[in-house]
Amino acid sequence: MANTEQEIVELHGDEEIIEVIDLNETEDCPDNLADDLEDIDFEDAGDANDDEGWETEDEMEAGSERDDSELTFSNHSGAVFCVSLDPATNNLAVTGGEDDKAFVWRVIDGEVLLECTGHNDSVTCAGFSHDSSLVASGDMSGLIKVWKVETKEEIWSFEVGDLGWLEWHPFAPVLLAGTDDGNMWMWKIPSGDCKTFQSSACQATCGKVLPDGKRAVVGYENGSVRLWDLKQGNSIHVIKGQDGHRGALTCIACSKDSSLLLTGSVDGCAKLINSATGKVVGVFTLDGGKSKGLRDEEDSNSVESVGFCNVLPLLAVAYLDGILAIYDIPTQVLRHRCQHEAGIVRLQWEESSSLVSTCSLDGALHQWDARTGDMVSEYRGHALEILDFAVNREGTVAVTSSGDRRAKVFCLQKPDR
Repeated sequence: MANTEQEIVELHGDEEIIEVIDLNETEDCPDNLADDLEDIDFEDAGDANDDEGWETEDEMEAGSERDDSELTFSNHSGAVFCVSLDPATNNLAVTGGEDDKAFVWRVIDGEVLLECTGHNDSVTCAGFSHDSSLVASGDMSGLIKVWKVETKEEIWSFEVGDLGWLEWHPFAPVLLAGTDDGNMWMWKIPSGDCKTFQSSACQATCGKVLPDGKRAVVGYENGSVRLWDLKQGNSIHVIKGQDGHRGALTCIACSKDSSLLLTGSVDGCAKLINSATGKVVGVFTLDGGKSKGLRDEEDSNSVESVGFCNVLPLLAVAYLDGILAIYDIPTQVLRHRCQHEAGIVRLQWEESSSLVSTCSLDGALHQWDARTGDMVSEYRGHALEILDFAVNREGTVAVTSSGDRRAKVFCLQKPDR
């Protein structure tokens, strides 16, 4: 960076505190971590619709008479697989769908700002860069495109193998992806300088960049988990065999301080891992039945989503059978079992409260109070399953995407304390 000093603005209540930080003397600020990525030796890498079964509009409307949403986004002509909010303002959403398109649109009124076209398959991954200036869209066939939001121009594209996941670095214009061949890819945008992180030849099913920006954790189809050093390009820890899962990884979460990882699998287990040592420090399964790490995927109650609470030492595990399990981290005791009418697709903790939201296959969005285990609100409006959702920082707005070809905006009610 050209400057050695930078103004950092923090919001405390209604006040803005501006602090000038000497980047030469600050080891752990996000800009230094971004600079670390500039030192990576990126190596050049080589080039690498089915309408059946849809309900009619009348059938979908009849199936969802109750609609709690404030706005419905209907520009997609197929199922809407993913949704993300821009991290800078939370005013923009990007959705990707079965129609081989992604749209960037305003949450307040649904106005389309950018239509991301040119994909060859369903867009299953879409998200904004750390400063919201760029948006990436990735389709199932492995074609990834990056667009500049302000100018609405495509500035970069690349094609890999079948895409498993796609994620931006938290501090830098760097994009990461996992593919069917087991590779994790990392690109500088827009230069396209590339580095690959190779592992065993099985699918990289899920991955996350840790909040520290220095490491990434990847889960694989064979049940193993790898923690990667992004700068050095080497594998720091490998969790496999008896310590690994007995089925494909489905989800990964990281604690806010990057010290703990939480993994979920089709084997019905969630595992808590110390990121510094690579040791498994906790295993969470539901009592009895089909939730004890069975090898047969058809007989296991798959873990679909996991997450850490930011304000209390709690974690949540969402299961395909509709149970949301909330555990105390220090004691690893199950505190609450929150039953849904249908399988849970995804969970998300609010950033600054003990509320956790879930979306499910019955098309409902729920909010639960982790302190009591009570459901505090339910929102409906979709005719088919909700496939993804995002909640803004304040916990006041949720944007959902669904198999009914729609995305919806819900205003969330704050429970009385």
